[in-house]
Amino acid sequence: MEQIKLFAIGGLDEDGKNCFVVDINDQWIVIEAGIKYPDEQQLGVEVVIPDFKFLVEHADKIKGIFITHAHDDVMGALPYLLKQKQIPVYTTPLTSLLIEDLVKKNNIKGSKINVIKRQGQLKLGNILVRTFGLTQSIADGFGLAIETKHGYIVYTSEFLIDFDIKHQAFSCDISLFAEIGKRGVLALLTESIGADKAGFTSPRHRLSDELDVAFDGAHGRVIVSLYKQNLFRLMEVIDSAISHGRKVVFHNATQRRYIQHLETLGYYKLPLNSEIKLENLKNDDENVCVIVSSGGPNVFKVLSNIALKEDKHISLRETDTVIIASPAVPHTEVEASSMENELYKEGVNVISFDHRKILSMHGSAEDIKMLLNLFKPKYYYPIKGQYRHMITNANLALNAGLKSDRIVILDNGQVSMIVDGELAKQTFQLTFEELFIDGMDTLDVGGQVLKDRESLASDGVMIAAVTLNFKTKAIIGGPDVQSRGVIYLKDADYLVKGVGQLFEETIENLVKNNKYENALARKEARDKIAKFVYKETAKRPVILPVIVEINID
Repeated sequence: MEQIKLFAIGGLDEDGKNCFVVDINDQWIVIEAGIKYPDEQQLGVEVVIPDFKFLVEHADKIKGIFITHAHDDVMGALPYLLKQKQIPVYTTPLTSLLIEDLVKKNNIKGSKINVIKRQGQLKLGNILVRTFGLTQSIADGFGLAIETKHGYIVYTSEFLIDFDIKHQAFSCDISLFAEIGKRGVLALLTESIGADKAGFTSPRHRLSDELDVAFDGAHGRVIVSLYKQNLFRLMEVIDSAISHGRKVVFHNATQRRYIQHLETLGYYKLPLNSEIKLENLKNDDENVCVIVSSGGPNVFKVLSNIALKEDKHISLRETDTVIIASPAVPHTEVEASSMENELYKEGVNVISFDHRKILSMHGSAEDIKMLLNLFKPKYYYPIKGQYRHMITNANLALNAGLKSDRIVILDNGQVSMIVDGELAKQTFQLTFEELFIDGMDTLDVGGQVLKDRESLASDGVMIAAVTLNFKTKAIIGGPDVQSRGVIYLKDADYLVKGVGQLFEETIENLVKNNKYENALARKEARDKIAKFVYKETAKRPVILPVIVEINID
């Protein structure tokens, strides 16, 4: 009997944090390990990652983890997994170099990064895996065809169909899709992000023509914003700048390193004498193109800093042209709007491309329908994207002739079973949390730190402190009550007095009943003070009771 389980630890009904598991008779293939960027409610959080506890607990079943391309939403969380468990990683040349950068940055020893071909095959345990190249916004992207007794399980990750690709590292061979389809596809898993866009994505993902117009009309410096891992667009910008006689300047050293990796692999060559180092850039240099890049919403923060005169290398002038080639993505709209507003205040010429005309490099409706026709899957799983995208993707399959009982939409943790080539009617649910990364630390999974931050931001903080005699537990100092962000200070006297009185009474009652313990007293005081403050102000500030016990001879 062949029993297959398909489930996602992250990436379904969300933007990023991709991590999918294919389990064939207890032999696991893990696909991707990505991050996502926080929303506006997740205060102070830098990135969000999957909770890899389940993978670590079942590491003996994992034959390998495939990283399909070098985007943060696919590989950014890999160091957090490898810190917990060394699992063999399989990926293509460019992605392997970028993973090695991540591994070194995180000081991880002993990682085994296996370099594979974009178009080839390998055997892990008893599982044969075929790889095929895909066109994405970064070089060396690939998909997987995992062999089973009843057909392939095909995972396409992100893709688009573009017949005019000139760079081999970005190309795909759709004849191979048809070949795999003829051999039989049991299940096809493909992205949903662009499913609501009509037509094919190509050629609407190309910026070259618009860039040429912008460069033709620019009389001073040109500053271009990019997402750092969109190498296809980066190459478009560099080629357009050089064709217009401009030298390029990389504001982000990491993106410059990406170009070095491309050059090492022979994928791209920056012409000689076409670059000015950032440290050598003079603010009165005119015939240059400065490329400003970062990941996620950070690119808008970098541009905002430039507009606000907080960047040590660039000060804007009215003769500058700023091209925003990094359209806002989910959870970045506020930062993008604020940044653009600051640019206009500086009087520069701002060119922002219409995201309805210039599409991101994800498969649109016709791209997805082409895959369905070439692979001809028995079962179809829309993945990657918000729920509305997944539903739209499912409807494309339905309209293409696939019956509704052959289309499966999963949530994170929901396990779909295929037994001897037939979809089981019942599914079961695994519970996966997500982890919040703040600097070098992992915040609590339950989110109490975030709840405290929300309270601090909206309702403030109140600190109440007393000093006790260690032996007698008599109050010898205080209570001292300090309030910040709770209530206007001139109106706070009655509140401060009430809080102090409650604190005293709580301690005295516990001492009187021989129940006093420092931790218990602080907990009871916190609960009583919180209720009192809410009753008086309708606010829920963070309450911090402090009891200092002094040994007096």
